Amino acid sequence: MGKQYLSATQKNEKMKHILTAIVCITLLVSCGKSKEEKVIKKTKTTTVKKSKVVAKKEMVVVDADGIVNVTMITSDRMKFNLKKITVKAGQKIKLTLTHTGKLDKRVMGHNVVFLKQGVKTSAFGSKAAAAKENDYIPEGTTAVIAYTKMLGGGETTTIEFIAPAAGTYDYICSFPGHYGMMKGKLIVE
Repeated sequence: MGKQYLSATQKNEKMKHILTAIVCITLLVSCGKSKEEKVIKKTKTTTVKKSKVVAKKEMVVVDADGIVNVTMITSDRMKFNLKKITVKAGQKIKLTLTHTGKLDKRVMGHNVVFLKQGVKTSAFGSKAAAAKENDYIPEGTTAVIAYTKMLGGGETTTIEFIAPAAGTYDYICSFPGHYGMMKGKLIVE
């Protein structure tokens, strides 16, 4: 029995098959995610959702004196954390607005403006855009119940006002172009 020699062509074919098998195995192993990674991602998502729910419940609190303490948070993402605030007519409201972003108020300023019933947010927003020198609140307007000063990232302000008569009132950010996304309802019972 003599040694069997492979021709160069046969050696190349054998190498191709071996390399193809190695590449296929590598792709199969590297593309799949382990069960451990999937569990970690699921856990992170669940934790985030739970913390958001808890945070929303603590944003409107009535103290022993009957004052409604509202904590409103915004950021560079152009959103209020609260879409609805419910109070009773004549109740004192103490609203604290915090801008947790990093951008300056000239670039990404935020405020809260509570509008009287019947005021169209788009019409008010257009007038406000022209009132830069007055923190985007039109001079001499009668359309506003109360408003905060304009804030930049890292700033906080607090205002107090008395809830108006029963009804539904809009609130917005009056910085140019923000009223379309940054809005909510004040429900007075």
